[in-house]
Amino acid sequence: MSKVWRLALTAVSAALLLGGCGGNDFDDLDVFMAEKRARPGGIIAPIPTFQAYEAFAYSATALRSPFDRPVEVRDITQVQAISAVRPDENRAKEFLEQYTFDSLAMVGSLERGGTQWTLIRDPEGGVHRVRLGNFLGRNHGKVVEMTDTYVAVVEIVSDGTEDGWVERPRTIELSGI
Repeated sequence: MSKVWRLALTAVSAALLLGGCGGNDFDDLDVFMAEKRARPGGIIAPIPTFQAYEAFAYSATALRSPFDRPVEVRDITQVQAISAVRPDENRAKEFLEQYTFDSLAMVGSLERGGTQWTLIRDPEGGVHRVRLGNFLGRNHGKVVEMTDTYVAVVEIVSDGTEDGWVERPRTIELSGI
């Protein structure tokens, strides 16, 4: 019988607790809502007018990047001797010339049919074969020497004057060494 009494006592307690929550004592809430409804509605601001985008033409793409190391020119006689250096603008561009020199990486070398090749990875993950005389990088870089651990390239870059060019040696070392 104790289970029945416990169950009855629990039911009576629950009824008393829920009875205390009843009633229509929402007068303050009804007054608040009536005040809010009596106020005039707000004005929604119009959508701002669209301003057309003005395109900007960047005209310095052919110049040296300000983030590259500047070309070191030691003395004027050397510049005058090198002034005969010019990139061949009529030459057809090779595939790896669309990438910056620093974004290329040497990943290996191989020899096939008596020809030595170096494997260069582009920034998109593609691997390409190059050999002596191939061009790579945006500054007319020509492969002049290849070993198992590095590729030597000579770039033709502007010396900062209007029509002056100098050769700059660069290397790409084997990745992972």
